[in-house]
Amino acid sequence: MPNGIVIIDKPQGWTSMDVCAKLRGILHEKRVGHAGTLDPMATGVLPVFVGQATKAVSFAEGGQKVYEAVLQLGLVTDTQDITGRVLEQRDAASVTEADVRAALPRFLGRQKQVPPMYSAIKIGGKKLYELARAGQEVARPARAITIHALELLSCAPPDFTLRVHCSKGTYVRTLCHDLGAALGTGGCMAALRRTAAGAYTAAQAVPLADILDAAEPGALICGGMLDPAEALLQARGISFYDYAKDEALLLQNAELTAEAALALLLERLPGPLAGSRILLCGFGRIGKLLARKLKALGADVTVSARKA
Repeated sequence: MPNGIVIIDKPQGWTSMDVCAKLRGILHEKRVGHAGTLDPMATGVLPVFVGQATKAVSFAEGGQKVYEAVLQLGLVTDTQDITGRVLEQRDAASVTEADVRAALPRFLGRQKQVPPMYSAIKIGGKKLYELARAGQEVARPARAITIHALELLSCAPPDFTLRVHCSKGTYVRTLCHDLGAALGTGGCMAALRRTAAGAYTAAQAVPLADILDAAEPGALICGGMLDPAEALLQARGISFYDYAKDEALLLQNAELTAEAALALLLERLPGPLAGSRILLCGFGRIGKLLARKLKALGADVTVSARKA
């Protein structure tokens, strides 16, 4: 039976549970779950845990997320994205790129965010979206979130594309709504793509369309599946890199210095280094140099002489 984790690039129009249901049917495995729900309109990284690896879901759910979102100014909706009922339209032609950049810093750091009515949070035993569909609006307690980084990637007014690095529980559409209010025009989220969930990135993701079109979709899924032990480490926010084998291969080239080998190893390490937790398994001079370099770049590094 399959055991491990596969990173799916979720397409628009699918719920996260739709993806899990499809994989259950393909793999003939009931134990399939995801870490970190994506709304149907969103695309991108959806870690799906299969078999025994489902035990690691709880570790992965709390990881930080990275998104690319399109903020559309001048439009306010009841869902805080473009799928909702339009509540208000305003002229946003006067808002410049400089205005948006100037507004971003006030949304950085630890803060309280009021979740939207159209969300799965429960109040009094009922999900908020159920109350919203019934025409009710209730008070929602603000929740603690952290925006670690917020940058403007591009602009084509009234649309502004943002990169958001945030904590678990952050509603990016609420961020867009609040940014629009701060700019005086109102705003909503026009598109959303998740590029990272915890240690899992878009580079690892398999498009769901590729799986559905494959002659042997089960083989494609299993071929890209992470080992359960590695999945658990990554779910805990630890990047695993066994440099021992590469060290031996690299040093077979007599023209390759230790410094050149170290540079190649650094190129192959996944994800941003600052603030990341990395477990290095292996042994050797290059490994020790690599650990020192990673620590100098801000990573939390643990070195083991034994392979994981």
